[in-house]
Amino acid sequence: MEPRIVISSLVQPYEDAEKIVESINVFFPDWNSEDLPKKGTFPNKNKAVIISGFSKNSDLFFKQLRIQRILDTALDVMSMDLEFDSTVFDISRQAAIAGKISFVLDENTLGGKISISLAGDELDLWLEQQTWHEGRNEIPRYSKDEYSMRYNGEPSEWFDKRGRPTINLEED
Repeated sequence: MEPRIVISSLVQPYEDAEKIVESINVFFPDWNSEDLPKKGTFPNKNKAVIISGFSKNSDLFFKQLRIQRILDTALDVMSMDLEFDSTVFDISRQAAIAGKISFVLDENTLGGKISISLAGDELDLWLEQQTWHEGRNEIPRYSKDEYSMRYNGEPSEWFDKRGRPTINLEED
């Protein structure tokens, strides 16, 4: 069952809220927010505001992960803050408006970020199913396994300094 999906983004006074909505709608077309700041004339007196809303469908998001062939990265990033049955992760608004998914691991990112929160029963299993691919038949992956990337985005090494695999591969 699809988890509850909450999507939010910070709108700075100098940003066009409609463009931010457009970047979110690339992957979540049913998302909308009731709290969009009004467009003003320069200089405006708007303050930074967080816009937030719900989506019922993540199909386009996961389709793009498959197209970009970043399913293992997606599993790692989406699982980093997984606790109980909820997680939150960020993607780049600038990449989204171009139809690409780029995960954000630090606070400051050019063009802003979109925060995606997922909550639901057995979310770890759901994430594993959504990011499954044929390569997992040879190297099984799970949420927060020993092959997961580090919190700073550095990969876990699967090979030692001499290029020998550090994972147990069954040989024929």
